[in-house]
Amino acid sequence: MQERVGPRTLLGMLTPSSNTVLEPLTAAMLAGLPDVTAHFARFPVREISLGEAALGQFEHEPILAAARLLADARVGAIVWNGTSSGWQGFAADEELCRAIAAATGIPAGTAVLALNEIFALTGVRRFGLVTPYLDEIQERIVANYASAGFACAAERHLGDRGNFSFSEYGEELIARMIREVAAARPDAITVFCTNLRGAAVVEALEAETGIPIYDTVATALWQGLRLAGADPRRVRGWGRLFREVA
Repeated sequence: MQERVGPRTLLGMLTPSSNTVLEPLTAAMLAGLPDVTAHFARFPVREISLGEAALGQFEHEPILAAARLLADARVGAIVWNGTSSGWQGFAADEELCRAIAAATGIPAGTAVLALNEIFALTGVRRFGLVTPYLDEIQERIVANYASAGFACAAERHLGDRGNFSFSEYGEELIARMIREVAAARPDAITVFCTNLRGAAVVEALEAETGIPIYDTVATALWQGLRLAGADPRRVRGWGRLFREVA
């Protein structure tokens, strides 16, 4: 009689409160890995803009409170499953990771820092950018990546301040936006929002376009697996990221 389960990999995900996409998508990506589970803690995020209140949603204390709750579950990694440093500056995520690790003793990562690492590992210099965001947010993202040495070859965005509304865009629209930026033949394309249904179309569109597509829900999972000592290559059917990026 088995008294205890075998070894498990437990992943902690910090989640925007109004996000309804990343949890089911992450669970779907992990469906073939019964020993790996993702566990989520929320903090308030209701609007994406450069307004003072919207920027204030990403102050550390609410995020750290959520991280401490995840630590109770003895997760092997804690990942901020959001893209706010795209417009706030990448140093914001680096500081957050240090704060989470200090508060919990658990290694921390983010979807955006993972994407940047993936760009570096795969030699990306020109990228395509697909988001649901406002003009002002999109411009900040493009500028921050330019400062880091990555040129945006083409972009599409929906002009939405969301955040809940991002989840209501269908896969066909996201696929069309990806195809439009693919016409510029970038080194890679990113679907840069963890409340868009981009991950579900990656496998088919990579085959169609021949271009790697890095969705930020997927980059967060990739990072979490690596930080927790698990092999991302065990995730099958969700794009080249999991097959090819070590």
